[in-house]
Amino acid sequence: MPVAVESMAAPESMTAPVPSAAADPSPSILTHAQAQSVIEAAVKKATEIKVPSNIAVTDPAGHLLSFLRMDGAVLVSIDVAQRKARTVAMFGGKYRTGDLYNATAPGGPLYGMQLTNNGLLFFGGGVPLKSNGQFVGALGVSGGSVEQDVQVATAAAASFK
Repeated sequence: MPVAVESMAAPESMTAPVPSAAADPSPSILTHAQAQSVIEAAVKKATEIKVPSNIAVTDPAGHLLSFLRMDGAVLVSIDVAQRKARTVAMFGGKYRTGDLYNATAPGGPLYGMQLTNNGLLFFGGGVPLKSNGQFVGALGVSGGSVEQDVQVATAAAASFK
């Protein structure tokens, strides 16, 4: 026996044109090309200081946009680089990962924060990426000492335009 099916028109909100991101001179999210450019700058610095690194770039929400594991980078640092970038994103780009190290260390007022949100990391190597002062993404670097990770991340972030 045939069944009658009514057709429903989509609500107007579903048929309205989507605004073009290209019209916005200050994008709210990195493009893939920008993420790749940041990674290239990180690779350049990591190569210069001879520290094979894992490099992660996320959008402002902490979702991975691009990732590179340099030849020779230690495998454990894959997750570390991504968590550094995600930690920056979880704080809305207001802090570098090392900025809250003392506050989240044992005895600090935010101790235990690192156990939230599926694991945050508060040692150096995670930095916000900003365009015209607006937080558009995050970068996490891991593979060397904390100081080396900070060097690589800082150089890569400085290259972002």
